Amino acid sequence: MSNQYLKGSAVALVTPFREDFSIDTDALKQLVHFHAEAGTDIIIPCGTTGESPTLNPEEQAEIIRIVRDEAKGKMLVAAGAGTNSTRSAVTLAKNAEDAGAEAILSVAPYYSKPSQEGIYQHYRHIAEAVSVPIIIYNVPGRTGCNVSAETILRLAHDFSNIGAVKEASDNFTQIADLLDGRPDNFSVLTGEDTLILPFMAMGGDGVISVAANQVPAAVKQLVDSVAAGNLEEGRRISKTYRNLFRLNFIESNPVPVKCALAMMGMIKEVYRLPMTPVSEESRKRLSREMSSLGLI
Repeated sequence: MSNQYLKGSAVALVTPFREDFSIDTDALKQLVHFHAEAGTDIIIPCGTTGESPTLNPEEQAEIIRIVRDEAKGKMLVAAGAGTNSTRSAVTLAKNAEDAGAEAILSVAPYYSKPSQEGIYQHYRHIAEAVSVPIIIYNVPGRTGCNVSAETILRLAHDFSNIGAVKEASDNFTQIADLLDGRPDNFSVLTGEDTLILPFMAMGGDGVISVAANQVPAAVKQLVDSVAAGNLEEGRRISKTYRNLFRLNFIESNPVPVKCALAMMGMIKEVYRLPMTPVSEESRKRLSREMSSLGLI
């Protein structure tokens, strides 16, 4: 799989559960069809939006297989497969590849706060263990450490299958360094829905989006508009959905977006601990915004 496909509108897919906390495979299949019809470019199950810390290896493999089978080649299937133990991250990546993932999204080693050399070696071992493209996931607000532009670019130049970064920070100096220094066929994607417009105007390649769970067609249109240089259309779409983008993080992701999807009748509102339902005030704010957008 060429790295050139790691661009456009990608959804960080939620994991639907039944009331007994098992995987709701029927709802999962319907979500995949929803995204295929909306034109989503990349679908990413088993990331942190998919409550990956609560999934065991068998569930991870089952979810990836279902998504791959239901996508039917209409979307690239990347899969979350990261953790803060390098050995375990390698195992997760290999399992995801074996289950049919066409790319891997691997989060930076959280909590441990390794050095930049430690981060480099972490991703080196993953890159050497699988053949599919790897998307580095840099989310300093959650991991407690930043993967520097220098480290990302070093990895991108050293390993042909390190094909992209999901840069989930608002550090535009770092984003500019990545865009200026990247090799050919290395994609720089934002992980922040509120930053799609300025990020892509700088030359970014797309988004790995939470809001695409609710409004995949709108996120796709926003990405495509800015990529085509139509900033006026991009501004219009961004303004329309800016409040929704923010409300998806009114509490810890993915709780608000799963609440919203339940309002839309697409999933049951079931979380695995330590995630718990949103507060009543957050629920009211989400409901008002979803109603105003015509989503419920």
